[in-house]
Amino acid sequence: MTSAPSKPARGRPRIVVIHGYGASPENHWFPWLSDEMALAGIPVSVAQMPEKIPADAGEWGEAVKSAVGDVDSETFLVGHSLGCITILRHLATLPEPWALGGLILVAGFAEKLAVLPELDPFLEDGVQLDDVAKNIRHRLVIHSDNDPTVPPAASAELASRLDAGVLVVPGAKHFLDVDGIAELPPVRGALKQWLAESRQA
Repeated sequence: MTSAPSKPARGRPRIVVIHGYGASPENHWFPWLSDEMALAGIPVSVAQMPEKIPADAGEWGEAVKSAVGDVDSETFLVGHSLGCITILRHLATLPEPWALGGLILVAGFAEKLAVLPELDPFLEDGVQLDDVAKNIRHRLVIHSDNDPTVPPAASAELASRLDAGVLVVPGAKHFLDVDGIAELPPVRGALKQWLAESRQA
């Protein structure tokens, strides 16, 4: 009797959050998300990004490389604001083949912002997305309809370039604690759904 081939070993699911400009792991909805996913037994790491102002693209890239490293189908990344383009730049540097379980970009953008000209040097080179989306199983862009920092159209354009799903949260501005956003259930919901699908695969 021959036995059925065993499934390849699966890695442990992990979630890495990359915060935005001027933020920290203790700000906004990041602690809440960490606590919520811990209840589901999934570790969340919120990377501490460089505090230098204005932000330096090279330093941010190194911080994301250190926090995320190589990815696999059990890796799920969440970015907020400037963290989004930094994640995408890291993914664009990974040698093929690679696969990512899921990516959530909150108030993401890939072009210069009129309200933050000090970030123009950071954003000068944009990001190459042509070969990124095809390697990410789940993709979701979340933005508000009244963001004073990142125009909603910029987030919608990023979603289009990534062929990602889009969720608009009315009145959430830039998803900051000062905007009243200390919890973000759509992020939790998407992650739990994707993790459940991953376990069934």
